[in-house]
Amino acid sequence: MHPMNMAELNALLAETIERNEKAIVANHNLHSLYLFLKSSKVRAFYRDARWTHIDGMPIVALAKLYGYRVPRESRVTYADWTYSIAEVAAQKKWRLFYLGSAPGIAEAGAKILRNRFPGLQIATASGFFNTTGGSSENEDVLRKIAAFEPHVLMVGMGMPRQELWIHENFAALQANAILTAGAAMDYVAGAVPTPPRWAGKVGLEWAFRLGAEPKRLWHRYLVEPWTIVGAVVRDFFIKRFTGRSVTFNEE
Repeated sequence: MHPMNMAELNALLAETIERNEKAIVANHNLHSLYLFLKSSKVRAFYRDARWTHIDGMPIVALAKLYGYRVPRESRVTYADWTYSIAEVAAQKKWRLFYLGSAPGIAEAGAKILRNRFPGLQIATASGFFNTTGGSSENEDVLRKIAAFEPHVLMVGMGMPRQELWIHENFAALQANAILTAGAAMDYVAGAVPTPPRWAGKVGLEWAFRLGAEPKRLWHRYLVEPWTIVGAVVRDFFIKRFTGRSVTFNEE
């Protein structure tokens, strides 16, 4: 992972765009770590991402447990960063494309961002489509993105669907910075309640999200972390007795 604060991430986007490069900017939280442990396809995505920032205070705590000096400001979530991206995009005349959310939600969020940041060039498409490679719907989405020629492509289709889609379609994506954005536009549009911003700073944002969507998130917050705890304990024992870290089969 690459601990960066919001200003450093914005500078990273600017550098990628100015150099006319194409790069994946991923993120890690406890849910993505769980998926990373379970899926070789998810591990392949993270291996090919150029940068992976921290999206969760538990990751900051884990980093410190492993002896890394990671400040709280290195935790950057899309509930905050989306507005900053839109503001910088409006200033620098970047084209921003958001792929994700239910029909109508992304465009509602885009309208809010356009009103807040005059001059913002943003286009959207729903994340509810057939993502199978070669399908007519998938090809249509790729054509829409190519026609807009975005500098920043935010893919908010939930983990691991967004990661796998980016990985499978990376060669065809015509954008500079490609971001895994989760429910970013759902927060902007108000389709999902935004937890109090102080809660994230003290590691309690998960509790507010669980309270808002218990049926969807109970397994993520109440079951998955135990898998990660087990992996960390295993890693510490392996290091203690062999001097090595846990390795993964990448088949």
